[in-house]
Amino acid sequence: MNEGVQLAEAASGRDPVVGLRAIRALRELTERLETLQVDNARGQGWSWQEIAAQLGVSRQAAHKKHARRTQRS
Repeated sequence: MNEGVQLAEAASGRDPVVGLRAIRALRELTERLETLQVDNARGQGWSWQEIAAQLGVSRQAAHKKHARRTQRS
């Protein structure tokens, strides 16, 4: 979790170059973590509605973003 803390600190700094790069890295980290946890949830039998509720998005949005990848797994 140290990487996340360092990125958050960099993202809130005064240098826009450092801050914007940190924001991009945080976005990429968030996407990887979301993918991991959606795969975990689907592997445990969670519905798209249950996943969507935890992510704060619609069932359709969660399904559209992740269904193709999880069906190949």
